[in-house]
Amino acid sequence: MNALLWLLLPVAAASGWWLARRLPARRDGRSIHTTPAYFRGLNYLLNEEPDKAIDVFVQLLEVDSETVETHLALGSLFRRRGEVERAIRIHQNLIARPALDEEHRASALLELGKDYMRAGLYDRAENLFLELKEMKQHVRKALENLLVIYQQEKDWQACLDVSEELQPLVREPLGLARAHYYCELAEEALARGDNREAESLLERAVVADPQNIRPRHLQARMARERGDCQNAISQLRRIAERNPDYISEILPDLHKCHAMRGDLAGLREYL
Repeated sequence: MNALLWLLLPVAAASGWWLARRLPARRDGRSIHTTPAYFRGLNYLLNEEPDKAIDVFVQLLEVDSETVETHLALGSLFRRRGEVERAIRIHQNLIARPALDEEHRASALLELGKDYMRAGLYDRAENLFLELKEMKQHVRKALENLLVIYQQEKDWQACLDVSEELQPLVREPLGLARAHYYCELAEEALARGDNREAESLLERAVVADPQNIRPRHLQARMARERGDCQNAISQLRRIAERNPDYISEILPDLHKCHAMRGDLAGLREYL
């Protein structure tokens, strides 16, 4: 019997426990576990047909306050094992139950969103996390997952918007991440020739994380490209003073600036 079938054994036990509590005892004393559906599920387990076993036991476990956590845990366990399709099926089955209360429905939506993310279905996951945000349920987790999605999609403006909503809900400062998003937007602006927008974005990056080197390096590069080599050299040297380990990163730009000024001797003297 493979590991997946061992995983389903607790579910079979939970199904039997639930039936024993819900159905009246038989006069002849035979176990309630001999109901046809329960036997059929066990038969699927023994024949190593886990998909069919899942269907039987999930149907036997009627969704209520005592069993919904079993559904959620089972789906989560399948996702962690890489059995994403099974996880999706279990969580979808849970959400489809009309008797599910709002709190448990929100938990199922969160888990289904994680399933979709694991499957690479980012659009579906995004919709579920946005729904949770509107419901004001699991807001922090929804925002954190949305941030992961937008980072994967390189939607830097969306990352900024979500990180602004997320910051009051988490302890750690998000300034470093926000500076990165501003820099990425600035790079995009430079690529389309919008230097003014790029400069504005880099200024906001510096405000978001004053110790961050990347926006200052980009500012120095912009200064060099518009011919203001003295300004560029000053900025690059300030970067090196603040973080000597970064000098190898700025050295090519320093060399270009000094070469443009015909002052390679000045670079050698500085080094």
